Amino acid sequence: MNSLTYSQSGVNYSVMDPLKQLAQIQGKKTGHQLKTAGFSEVGASRGESAYVVDAGNHYLAFVQEGLGTKNLVADEMQKITGKSYYDSIAQDTVAMIVNDLITVGAKPLTILAYWAVGSSSWFSNQARNNDLVVGWSHACEKAGASWGGGETPTLSGVINKKTIDLAGSAVGIVKPKQRLVLGEKLQAGDVIVAFESSGIHANGVTLARKLAEKLPDGYATKMDSGPFDSAQGKQMYGEVLLTPTIIYAKLVHDLLDAGVDIHYMVNITGHGWRKLMRSSQLFTYRITQLPPVPEVFRLIQEKGPVSKEEMYANFNMGAGYAIFVPGNFETTIKNIASQNNIKTYEVGVVEAGEKQVILEPKKITFKADSLQVKAS
Repeated sequence: MNSLTYSQSGVNYSVMDPLKQLAQIQGKKTGHQLKTAGFSEVGASRGESAYVVDAGNHYLAFVQEGLGTKNLVADEMQKITGKSYYDSIAQDTVAMIVNDLITVGAKPLTILAYWAVGSSSWFSNQARNNDLVVGWSHACEKAGASWGGGETPTLSGVINKKTIDLAGSAVGIVKPKQRLVLGEKLQAGDVIVAFESSGIHANGVTLARKLAEKLPDGYATKMDSGPFDSAQGKQMYGEVLLTPTIIYAKLVHDLLDAGVDIHYMVNITGHGWRKLMRSSQLFTYRITQLPPVPEVFRLIQEKGPVSKEEMYANFNMGAGYAIFVPGNFETTIKNIASQNNIKTYEVGVVEAGEKQVILEPKKITFKADSLQVKAS
């Protein structure tokens, strides 16, 4: 049986990433414009998950992000269960925005929504509207941010008339300025601590949707069939995919408030475990222990089939967020994470050496050229 890959499902990072690098290069040329308002850009933030501006006695951080295609799973599941699922879809979208923003040490201040549709008739479903709006509000509360407004364009001919493109932006503050995290302090000997994911989150969903076409009951396939017995009981594949993404904002800022010296942070989204080497620093990231793999990934890998390399290159595989810290903070991190009902895993260590991620338990190595999201 031929293996299923992310690029076959329509997402090819090797094609997309050069555009990101080009945009960073051209964007940098405009940074001088900030000086007219008395600000300046923090150049090291170019290519990171959030863009940072020096505002004098504090930094401001900015992010623009989108959900992706997870709402298409919700639309299909509504046909099966009658539920809209757009409350959890709203949390997914806010999480995608906020979990990028906090990687630089920023506290979310305000979030803006961008909800684009192919036809204004999409908004005629009041129950779904209510789920989306209330879910978005609740997610902003979890992120500790105000919902400042947004935009709802109708893009006929650009977006399918039956769907919505969910995205948004956010502004955060880094104060005191010593909380800025851009990787300059990253060093050999740092411990890599991963925080659990709730499942697929909102990355790799295009491949997961492709798999649904191959399953005998599609999204209604029960997760307890065959070798996939789990504590999730008899949930359907589509329901498990729709488990909302964890928002890590409170956890990260509780850690900073407690004085944890965080040297770097990554939101494990697209590019999967390759994201661990996002920093410009040249280090080897040796993973010696992997977190438990949620059942949904086991099903995707088995039924795709999808190679283990492809899985760890594109999915979070049980770890939604990671921080890099000196080796004397593990107990504090574990206690604070427990207070936030999030499990932690000490997965590895930063070593001197070539830039690469080595997953020892799986005998997988991702070289530097497999992650090209930053312009040199």
